Amino acid sequence: MALSVCSVGPWNLNPKALSTPSFSFKSLKFPPFWPTQKVKMGPLSVSPMGFGTWAWGNQFLWGYQESMDNELQQIFNMALDNDINLFDTADSYGTGRLNGQSEKLLGRFIREFQEKKGSKRDIVIATKFAAYPWRLTPGQFVNACRASLDRMQIEQIGIGQLHWSTANYAPLQELALWDGLVAMYEKGLVKGVGVSNYGPKQLLKIHDYLKDRGVPLCSAQVQFSLLSTGKDQLEIKSICDSLGIRMIAYSPLGLGMLTGKYSPSKLPSGPRALLFKQILPGLDPLLSSLRDIANKRRKTMSQVAINWCICKGTVPIPGVKSIKQAEENLGALGWRLSSDELLRLDYAANESPRRMIQNIFQTR
Repeated sequence: MALSVCSVGPWNLNPKALSTPSFSFKSLKFPPFWPTQKVKMGPLSVSPMGFGTWAWGNQFLWGYQESMDNELQQIFNMALDNDINLFDTADSYGTGRLNGQSEKLLGRFIREFQEKKGSKRDIVIATKFAAYPWRLTPGQFVNACRASLDRMQIEQIGIGQLHWSTANYAPLQELALWDGLVAMYEKGLVKGVGVSNYGPKQLLKIHDYLKDRGVPLCSAQVQFSLLSTGKDQLEIKSICDSLGIRMIAYSPLGLGMLTGKYSPSKLPSGPRALLFKQILPGLDPLLSSLRDIANKRRKTMSQVAINWCICKGTVPIPGVKSIKQAEENLGALGWRLSSDELLRLDYAANESPRRMIQNIFQTR
């Protein structure tokens, strides 16, 4: 039976309880992280930070094992208990036989959470549909959306996103996929539509195309962090601000380079090591500034880097695959960097000789 992922509002206190004589502060269970005000994303209200689920099913890059599922369920529950309601995924997340595993896990976690708590929450699933070469018609793209709904066993997706643009190599397919977004919106399969890895020129084109068909573009997902603030990112942000599109920042921690956990002599295992080896040697000024601000704030470097993204008006979606990472990410909420701290980080980022390599599917 399909479930609908919407309804009950955020955690709050009952003021009457505070005035009851028998009330004891010992009996009051405060959440470990204070709820924060939601931001608008098209017709939806989402937390100022979401959780990314790229690692949920990806063995090649993130070392996923099915034995992690219990901890991932705890992470999902912790997010909802602390008022995080945005979860980003994709129909391509999951390697080999685990293709689509991220969506399957999210659907299972939603059901188990609702069964345990006995109530629904305002959960926003933002999934991305891959522009595979065999998805050539609007109907095939709609079928991809239905397949995601089946994997998650939900009635409606919050935001249906085109994972990347084919404008650089298959422009005719691009138009068919845009029509697919229109169709899934008109059929009520998604509450809103968005794009991922779109450069400024293509972002303007699809915005106008969808607008002419009465479909608002509610989000644009792009790689954005202190390591990814090039001309295109800034132009995309400007376009989003002017058109009322919410920018979602993926890889806000630079795949882990901004966490302070790695150095040229301490690299992660797997494919990331090659990238880190190229970029980390030139990051001393930026990492030093991050570390100094984190120490003064009594925060971690990760929390400062994520908060920087929030202060820039984006909704970051850091990845999580452990309880410790989830707790650390949640610590990025409930406070804001000062203007002086932001300027210092901006300057240090501009002084870095190497930047993150852009996604190969990123268009102009």
